[in-house]
Amino acid sequence: MTNILSGKKIVLGITGSIAAYKSCLIIRELIRRGAEVQVVITPSGKEFITPITLSALTHKPVISEFFSQRDGTWHSHVDLGLWADAMLIAPCTASTLGKMVHGVADNMLVTTYLSMKAPVFIAPAMDLDMYAHPSTQQNLRVLSGWGNHIIEPGSGFLASGLEGKGRMEEPAVIVERLSDFFIERESSRLLSGKKVLITAGPTHEKIDPVRYIGNYSSGKMGFALAEECRRQGAEVWLVAGPVQRECDSRIHRIDVESCEQMYEACTSRFPEMDAAILCAAVADFRVESVADEKIKRGKDDFTLSLVPNPDIAATLGSMKRADQRLVGFALETDHEEEHAVSKLNKKNLDFIVLNSMRNEGTCFQSDDNQITIISRDGVYHYDKKSKSEVACDIVCALSKTIENQPLQ
Repeated sequence: MTNILSGKKIVLGITGSIAAYKSCLIIRELIRRGAEVQVVITPSGKEFITPITLSALTHKPVISEFFSQRDGTWHSHVDLGLWADAMLIAPCTASTLGKMVHGVADNMLVTTYLSMKAPVFIAPAMDLDMYAHPSTQQNLRVLSGWGNHIIEPGSGFLASGLEGKGRMEEPAVIVERLSDFFIERESSRLLSGKKVLITAGPTHEKIDPVRYIGNYSSGKMGFALAEECRRQGAEVWLVAGPVQRECDSRIHRIDVESCEQMYEACTSRFPEMDAAILCAAVADFRVESVADEKIKRGKDDFTLSLVPNPDIAATLGSMKRADQRLVGFALETDHEEEHAVSKLNKKNLDFIVLNSMRNEGTCFQSDDNQITIISRDGVYHYDKKSKSEVACDIVCALSKTIENQPLQ
């Protein structure tokens, strides 16, 4: 069986503690189990262990400063926060604990921590008095309350007292804690092992080399769905229309421009999928004849002849097997539920997500959304939320549909 840490991306933060030498053992064990390790070290950490040693073990340059050279090249803490599956700070000194709690972003490690999207594991390392001090204990409680995973010192304990408490936990135990976390998370994720196809953004239908027919879709909802499906264990294929948005590198992204290109990408891949979520705002029509050169101003009136685009949802609905699930979206301006139910039935969807243009501050370009999910077993209304939270609701509904459970 593949090791649970195989392919995982780990940011290892090292601070200025005498236990910094143990980070080499942590790196070796993580890499032995198939993980990819990027070290971020504080300036004081380099006083205890050299970046050359760490770089030789990880086969990656060690990150310590904000700027890598004097030519303006800099290390992006935001990119590290998106890249990682987990951040481990081992050893973590009392000073760094305090900076993390109070947001003192004066070094690359704390800045990376503050930008981290992945779970964070903290292995404290200090002497007994510092560890037992109320300020240190308060900081640990705060960090734990924020969802960080504290790997309490344990290897130095004596049965009769506190001697050794504060000493960093042994590297093998730390790596095992990481492994246990991923085992538990993988087994509990809603879409673990599933393959999901998602469409996002608008399509642009060319008129001539410089003009097109399009819409206001930003792709935010579709990209949020792709990220949430990946977080819930799915392997995700994202067919994205022309939007300027980034996504997790582990998502299989397919960039398209027109409806026909999106149609080809979806129909060719859907047979391999467990589910598809069709979130893109696809143009219903395209120009019958695209001009090879820019159309010049001529008469006062100008007419475009439009022809229907292929219906991606209807085609996938006709292809759908009994073991596949298909989710559609409907953006309506009037008789919303009536139109959405019609699409649900005509296109053989398992459920449809209804957006209404009547809900101000939602839909196109907005960071928020307010949806109604309509399935064959009922109609479910949701409050206005951020699109990332709405993505969680939709993915939860999809997982229940896969398990043949009612949505609520």
